[in-house]
Amino acid sequence: MSDEQWFFCLKHHTVEGADGCRASDRLGPYPDKATAARALEIAKERTEAEDESDREWNERGSTR
Repeated sequence: MSDEQWFFCLKHHTVEGADGCRASDRLGPYPDKATAARALEIAKERTEAEDESDREWNERGSTR
């Protein structure tokens, strides 16, 4: 396994290594280029899952 980290640049819509754009302009780190390339899809999936969790919580209340 590599210690290399990959990021998705929101400014350029490209995958880049650690020496890329500034942190505020990118998502990551990700373990490999392929995962970094899916960064926007991953973020969308996570947001949708959290939105669903919020809807469920609002409907039935907290179970924690």
